[in-house]
Parts: sequence; structure tokens; C-alpha cells
Amino acid sequence: MEVNEGEVVITVPEVRDGASEGTGSSVFYNPTQELNRDITVATLRAYRARQPQVETYLDAMMASGIRGVRAATAGFQVSGTDTDSAAVQLARENFARNNVSGDLQQADANVAMHQTRYDIVDLDPFGTPAPYLDAALANTAGLVCVTATDTAPLCGAHQDSGIRSYSAVPQNTEYHPEMGLRTLLSAIIRTAARHDRAAVPILSHVSRHYVRTYVEIEASSTAANERIASLGYVYHCEDCLHRDAETGLIAHPPSRCAACSSERILTAGPVYVGKICDPEFVAAVCSETDSRLATGNKARRILSTIRTELDTPTHYDQHRLCKLWGRSASAMDDFLEDLHESGHSASRAHYSGTAFKTTASIAEIRSATSS
Repeated sequence: MEVNEGEVVITVPEVRDGASEGTGSSVFYNPTQELNRDITVATLRAYRARQPQVETYLDAMMASGIRGVRAATAGFQVSGTDTDSAAVQLARENFARNNVSGDLQQADANVAMHQTRYDIVDLDPFGTPAPYLDAALANTAGLVCVTATDTAPLCGAHQDSGIRSYSAVPQNTEYHPEMGLRTLLSAIIRTAARHDRAAVPILSHVSRHYVRTYVEIEASSTAANERIASLGYVYHCEDCLHRDAETGLIAHPPSRCAACSSERILTAGPVYVGKICDPEFVAAVCSETDSRLATGNKARRILSTIRTELDTPTHYDQHRLCKLWGRSASAMDDFLEDLHESGHSASRAHYSGTAFKTTASIAEIRSATSS
């Protein structure tokens, strides 16, 4: 079937009725990732303005070629790899249909990344990106874009799988989307550091059932050390929902909750506890987002929220707190205003409509919003 996306028209496998992942015959296509791709194109344009020398882009798992076609239309020199010969053939047809060129090969992505140095590498595998991180982070010159769809392992719902894939212990909490993002960023930063390279997050978001992050690469052992210093642990009380965080690779979990004295404390880590984005860059991406696109307005809303989010390493869920306290949730704007009026910093968080961040403690949140 034909798909119109952005400025391109491509042929993709027929989507089965009710399919959420857009699988067809043998070539994977995911229509629910259109938001991901729209933000990607805006990010590529903003990054080229930030680093005018960038030219080459690798779509490491190209499938139908949709991501690569859109990058080529945006003016990048695109290469693409896939191990499926049918995918390579379909991608070539889609490139030709849109009058753009690309070096598209049937090849293993890890081999391609080791053989050729690209300015930008985009990893969008089906499932975990973990097997591709070493090659991408060791050899990419500028920007590595990573999608992870294995959110259950990342957020701790399938904890053993998360431990195996990411060498960290995630915990399944009410802020599970952010847990997944920070677990992924931890793995990326540690992997890059093994190669004396720093991976600096300049944009990250969690949408639907995937995590997406863009990390700028700096070849410096000193900068890599600074990134490692942004890793740490989160301690979460299962009873009152209080949480603390500390930096460092050695955990010092409390025996009791500082707020309610509960002994039911979850320890997550090492996770990334630093900034998930560069607000100025996010603003630039937002300005490159075309509101005429199918997801353009949604992308702008998400980016605008990310740009103004507080840098706290976890978010709260308003409904979860109000349920714990046995009261109804007020309008989110009113809820945040109550926190502001009580002298606390607070912001919406992009993870959900009921997610927010604040410097206030659980007790202070409850007191400030009790009226």
C-alpha cells in the first residue's frame, strides 16, 4: 500500500486490520512511529544548523526505507543497511520513487558501522538496541539516534531481561517511562565511555511504547568521565512514594524511608540522573517541526514540554499520589499553581498528561495541594 509521510510517498507492506505494529509480509513497517520520524527529521535539520559539517547519515535498520528516504529528502547523504534482501529491494524502490539517492546494502549493521565512519547513525531496531550500541558509539562522528521498543525490560516490568540487556537494575514504579529512558541512557553512556567517548543527551522523549534519545558524541576521556559522574541510583519507597537519588557507581541505599520509615525501599541503578536534553537545542528542533505534518502539532507540544521540564531524575504521577491520599485529582494547571504559590519549582513532564516534576517532597506536595 502507499503511505504519505512528510514530503514523501512510499510503498510499504499491507497493514493487517487492527495491527498496532504495522507488520506485513516480510518487511517491517510501523505506522505508529510516524511521530518518532517527524521529530527525527526536525532533529536532523536542527543538528545540521548546530554542526554545519555533518553530511552522512546511516539508517542502520532501514526496513521499508521510510526513515532514510525522509533523511535524504532533508538533504543528507544517506546509507542504509538491512539483512533482509526484500527490505533492501523495497527501500531502493522507495528511494527511486522519491528521486533521492542512497547507498543501500544488504549487510549487518554492526559490520557497516565498524567499516565506515558516519556523521550520524540512527538505530531503530525491533526490540533492544543493546547489540548495536558498541559499534555505533565507538565509530560515529557526531550524533547517535537510538530507539528502544523493549520498554518492559527497560522500566523493570521484565527486570531480569533489563538486567541482561542493559547491565543495570531497573525498577517498575509509577514513573516507569522515565525509568526506561534513564536506564537506556545509562547503558549508552557506559558503552561510549569504554571507547573514551562521551555521549551527551541533547534530546530524549518517551512516546507510546518506545524510548527515543539523541546523543552527541565527544571523543574525550575527560568528557567521558564527566558523563560517568552523571550516573547514580534512585531509592524509591513503595509505601509513601518518596524517592531520593544520588550520583556515583556505588549504591548507598537507606535501610528505611526518610519520610515514613518504611523498610520497603527499591534501589534502581546505575541509571542516568542528569539532564535528558539541551533546552536550546530542543527549541531549535521545535522550530524545525512542520505543523502541517500529521503529527506536527503533537510533536511541538511534546518538545515544548520537554524544553521546560525540571531536571529532577524522576517524575510524579498526580493520580497515583491523589489515590494514595484518598482524594480526587484537581486540574493539572491548578495543581501546579498550588505548588508554585507555596514556593516550589514545578513543571509538567512529557511522559503523560498526569506527570509532573517538582523540587518539593511528597509531604510538601500533599500540603501545598490539599485545598
